[in-house]
Amino acid sequence: MSTKRIIPDEDFGRIILRTRRGARNVTMCVKPDGLYLTVPPRSKTDAVLDILRPYRGKLIEQYRQIKPRLIDLDFRIQAECFHLSLATGTMKHFTVRCDEEKMVIYCPPDTDFTRAEVQKLLRNAILRALKKAAQNYLPPLLSVWAERFGLTYRKVRITGAHSRWGSCSAAGTISLSCYLMLVPAHLMDYVMLHELAHTREMNHGPRFWELLNGLTGGLALQLRAELRKFRPAF
Repeated sequence: MSTKRIIPDEDFGRIILRTRRGARNVTMCVKPDGLYLTVPPRSKTDAVLDILRPYRGKLIEQYRQIKPRLIDLDFRIQAECFHLSLATGTMKHFTVRCDEEKMVIYCPPDTDFTRAEVQKLLRNAILRALKKAAQNYLPPLLSVWAERFGLTYRKVRITGAHSRWGSCSAAGTISLSCYLMLVPAHLMDYVMLHELAHTREMNHGPRFWELLNGLTGGLALQLRAELRKFRPAF
């Protein structure tokens, strides 16, 4: 069982100290909502912060790379399969217009984009749009790839997961993150082929990679490395 301490911090917003039984060292992980430290039981806060000090500069750089961007009138998403922009509207409330090519969020003329509630509203609107676009786009594409390679699955689910692009259950259900709408098309295809390969090989053993290499023209490891380096715009 773990306990948690939260320390306000001007660089990370907050530092979250999680005490975990069995931990022998301090481990550090930067996330969009702060810096997470896992520490051994009975660790004193001052001592942990002393351990952090030599790593702070490097961790701050990592945090700046993943810290959520402020969504304002300059915010744009120009992915291959999903386009979004913001514009000033004439109404007193937010409105959204979608078509097959793009999504536009119209904001009231006096919108204060620094307000946390405005940022939350805009992020939720974008997430809903991503899910809708993914529901229309990803399942038909998955079906095309499955038919091309003679692979079968039970059903497909669209999720809001941001920690993994996709998964395949033992029952044959393939889950795809709506954030796939933000990746280049060839990496989107790779994720789908990866999950389809799991319908035959549920692990990541040699036979799985041999199968996936056959599906990707021998580029499985290259595509995996490229996907790991990719950072979505939202």
